[in-house]
Amino acid sequence: MIPAGRDGSVRLGGLVLRDHWFDAPLDHSATGGETIRLYAREVVSAADPDRDLPWLLFLQGGPGGKATRPAGASGWVGRAVKDFRVLLLDQRGTGRSTPATAATLAGRGDAAAQAEYLAHFRADAIVADSELIRRQLAGDSPWHVLGQSFGGFCSLTYLSFAPDGLASVMLTGGLAPIAVAVDDVYAATYPAVERKNERFHAAFPQARDQLEAVAAFLRANDVVLPDGSRLTVPRLQALGLALGAKSAIPGLAYLLEEAFAADGVLSDTFLVGAWQALSFATQPLYAVVHEACYAHNAATRWSAQRVGAGLERFAPDADPLLFTGEMIYPWMFEHDPALAPLRETADLLAEREWGPLYDLDRLAANEVPVAAALYAEDMYVDAGLSRDTAARVRGLRAWETNAHEHDGLRETEDVVDRLIRMNRGEL
Repeated sequence: MIPAGRDGSVRLGGLVLRDHWFDAPLDHSATGGETIRLYAREVVSAADPDRDLPWLLFLQGGPGGKATRPAGASGWVGRAVKDFRVLLLDQRGTGRSTPATAATLAGRGDAAAQAEYLAHFRADAIVADSELIRRQLAGDSPWHVLGQSFGGFCSLTYLSFAPDGLASVMLTGGLAPIAVAVDDVYAATYPAVERKNERFHAAFPQARDQLEAVAAFLRANDVVLPDGSRLTVPRLQALGLALGAKSAIPGLAYLLEEAFAADGVLSDTFLVGAWQALSFATQPLYAVVHEACYAHNAATRWSAQRVGAGLERFAPDADPLLFTGEMIYPWMFEHDPALAPLRETADLLAEREWGPLYDLDRLAANEVPVAAALYAEDMYVDAGLSRDTAARVRGLRAWETNAHEHDGLRETEDVVDRLIRMNRGEL
C-alpha cells in the first residue's frame, strides 16, 4: 500500500481519494437552526490527480443508501474519472454523514419528534445539501450530476428546483414517476414483480419446489433467524427484492438450493443468508422513508400494503407462492428488531401530507442536457411510468435497453460511458 499523502489523500487502485466535510442546516428553510454533518469523498485518477476537471456529483440509490466505496479505477468510477472530478456524497442520514438510525433517533424524543426530524430526509433536502456543497467546492460554476435509482429521483428534483446549479444530468434507472399517485406506482410495480417471478423460475426450475418446501416448513414450525426474530412466509416472500438486480438473482437461487440441512430442518446457511437479506439493521432509513420518495403533494398511507392486499396471488397462502419486490410493509416494523423501535414513527410518516418533489412546468421547460438509461424490464422503477416522465422533461434523451437490469451501472462502465457521450451529442 502507498502511504497516505500529507494532505490526508489516499491512493488506491489507480485513484486518489480525498475526504470532505460540510455543515448543513437540518432544515434549509430555517435560519440559525440545528445543523448536521455531511461527508463526501472526492475521487480522481492517480495518473493526473491535479488535472483541472469539472465536478461530477454522484447521487446513490436508496433512499438511505451510502455512496459507492471505490476499490480501484474500474467500473463506472474508473470511466468517470477520465473526464470528471467525482464526488461521492453520503446523503444525509447515511454512511459517514450524521446518521439516522433507531439508536440516534431514540435520542430525539418520542415518535412525533422522530417523524418531524425525518421529514427533512427527502430528495428536496438532499438537493439543498448538494447546492450548499457545490457552492463551497465549485463556487458559481454549475456541476454535472449522475443519479442512480433514487439518486435519479433526486436529480429530477434538482432539475425542478435548482437547475442553475447543473451543467448536465445523467440518470440510470432513475426516471421517477413524477405525475402519478403513489398507489399508481404500486399498481404498476406488482405486475412487474410477477413477471420477474415467472422468469426466475423459468431460469431456475428447481427453485420452485424449494421455495414451496421452505414455505410449508415455516407454516408448520417456528423458525428463528440469527437476530432472534421469526422467519415467516411474508418475510420469505420479501427475499424477492433480489429479483430486480442481475447481480443478485443467482444468489437467490443458490440460497434456496441450500435451504435444508441433512436432517430436514432449515440450514444455518439459509437462515444466515435470509437474515442478511431481510434485516434493515444497516439501513433502517430505507424502510422508514421509502414510500415518501414517491409522495409528491400527498400522503402514502402504506400504499404497498393497501394495493397488495387486493392481489390474492401475492398472499402468503397463494399457490404458487410469489416473491414480493421493493415494497415496504407495516409488518416489517414488527418482525425486524432493527425496525421495531421505529414502528410508530413510520406510521406517522405514512400519514404525513408531504410537499412537492417536482415542478412539472419547470421540467417541461428544461434547458439542462439530460441523458437517461431506461431499463425496459426494471422491476423497481416501472418502464411505462419512466417513459411518461421522459416525455415530460424537455430535451431529455432516453436510451431504452433490456440488456441491463436496475443495477446496470454497477455491472459495466459502458452505461455511464454512453450517457456521457449522449450529453455531449456524440450519440
